[in-house]
Amino acid sequence: MFVQTNSIQAIKSYFKERLSPQFTESEIKSMLKEAILQRLNLSASEYLLCDDQRLSESDLLYFRNIMKRLQANEPFQYIIGNTEFFGLEIKTDKRALIPRPETEELVEWIVKDHQTTSIHQFIDFCTGSGCIALALKSQFPSALAFATDFSEDALNLAKENAESLGLELNFLFHNALSEEAIPGCASNSCDVLVSNPPYIPTFDKHEMAANVLDYEPHMALFVEDTNALIFYKALAKQSADLLMSGGNIYVEIHERLGEATQSIFEELGFVNIVLRKDLQGKDRMLKAQKP
Repeated sequence: MFVQTNSIQAIKSYFKERLSPQFTESEIKSMLKEAILQRLNLSASEYLLCDDQRLSESDLLYFRNIMKRLQANEPFQYIIGNTEFFGLEIKTDKRALIPRPETEELVEWIVKDHQTTSIHQFIDFCTGSGCIALALKSQFPSALAFATDFSEDALNLAKENAESLGLELNFLFHNALSEEAIPGCASNSCDVLVSNPPYIPTFDKHEMAANVLDYEPHMALFVEDTNALIFYKALAKQSADLLMSGGNIYVEIHERLGEATQSIFEELGFVNIVLRKDLQGKDRMLKAQKP
C-alpha cells in the first residue's frame, strides 16, 4: 500500500508530501478537501472530524489517481469534473475553458447594473462551458437568453450544464467573427451582450502555466499576434446592430490592451465606456453603451 494506513489523515500527509513541490500548502489542502467531500459525500462539518475515517481500497486508488494527475499538471477542475461559478455547479472538462474568478466579476458587474431594470434579452458570445449565460439566466429567469460558440464540443458541454441546472437557453453554433445573423434575435432587441472571447496573443504563451497550455483548448485562448483585437472589432460591430438604444456590451479583456479595446468601441460611436480592474488591480473588463 502506498500509504501507511487507510485513513484520511494518511491521505492528507501523502498529498502534502508528493505535491509540495508544485503547490502551496493551502492549495493542497483546498483541493484535497474538495475531492474528499465529493468522493465521500461528507458535509463541511463532518470533514472537520474525519481524519480517522477509514477508506476503501477503491477510495485510496481514487485519491492516488488524483495526485498523479495533479503531478502531470492536469487542472484540478478537470480532474474532479466541476467547479463552482456564481453559486452554480458547472461541469468542467477539456471541451471548454475553466471558469475564472475574473469572469465571475464580469457577471457580478452585469447583475449589479440591472438590479432595478432587469434584463429582457441577452446574448453570450463564445459561451464555452456556458457559465456566463447560465449565471445570468439564474439571476434573470424571464430573460430570453442566447449562447453561441464556434466549437461544437463547447456547445455540447454548455447544453449539459444547462440541463443539469434546469435553465433554458437558446444555444447556437455561431462564429463570433462572422456577420451572420443570430436566428431569433432581431436588430435592436438586446439589453445586454456579453463575451469572454479569445484574446491572448500567441507571444504570451511563455507566460502561461503548463496546466493551461497542456490541457485547456487553445481555440478559446489565443489570437494572432498581428490581430489581437480581432474579436472585439467583430463584437463591436454586432453590438451596434443587436443592442437596443441604451443597451450595453460587457467583455473580458487583455490586461495590457484595455485602452486599445476601448478605442474600438469609441470609433463605432459607443458612449459611457468604462474600463474596470479586477481584484488583482488589472484592467480586465470593459462596458460600452449603444447611444
